[in-house]
Amino acid sequence: MVKKKISIMDSVKEASKAAISGVDEKDIEHWVEIYLMGKAYDVPADLTIMQAIEYAGYRLIRSSGCRAGFCGACATVFRRKGEYKLETAMACQTRVEDGMYLMQIPFSPAEKPLYDIKKEKFESSALLKYFPEISRCVSCNTCTKSCPQDLQVMDYVQDALKGDFKAVSEESFECIQCGLCALRCPAEIVQYHMAQFARRMYGRYGTPREENVEKRVEEIEKGEFDKEFDRIMKLDLNEFKNVYTEQQNNREIY
Repeated sequence: MVKKKISIMDSVKEASKAAISGVDEKDIEHWVEIYLMGKAYDVPADLTIMQAIEYAGYRLIRSSGCRAGFCGACATVFRRKGEYKLETAMACQTRVEDGMYLMQIPFSPAEKPLYDIKKEKFESSALLKYFPEISRCVSCNTCTKSCPQDLQVMDYVQDALKGDFKAVSEESFECIQCGLCALRCPAEIVQYHMAQFARRMYGRYGTPREENVEKRVEEIEKGEFDKEFDRIMKLDLNEFKNVYTEQQNNREIY
């Protein structure tokens, strides 16, 4: 039996159904008690933190974005009942637990320097020039413990101090810039901005040029695709859909 492929947007819609259209209480087997702004609410046990907040009656117009774990907007901190430790998470990815004390983090600005990578030299000094605070890192590892992506944040801060653009780029590649690392850093490092700068520098100066891409750019500049582009632009909507469908059906998927 072949399972029907579900699009990302359909999965997000399905995941948010409880908050959007409501659920019949007779269909709910398990409940948990959570606390929002200090007030207790009973919510279905299988909801994410974001869904549970909406189920409780709050309307999220900030700190909510893609709802699928990509944008980093729904950074959350919470404590479990009877525990001192402050936990961090993404509200759209994390399921509620009984006794959670929740707090959505409002927009928390982090200083971002202005730079033009075209004018910078591919040297370690560039990292310290724009992010001198990385030299204050005390290796407490709070940033790594705060990361909902389980990235080794402290490690790539140390790589930045060594001027290793490649290591910083590779280790921070899955960063969604939620800001939780910077929010809890005692050295006031904005790790995700620094890593973004390193990735941009490495992408421009540290990676070899791809011959096929350069060849295609040259072909475009010579106008070799102008005729076909003009033809496509003149198609009506139905013709365009047919062309697209035909191309998708003829694609070889590896």
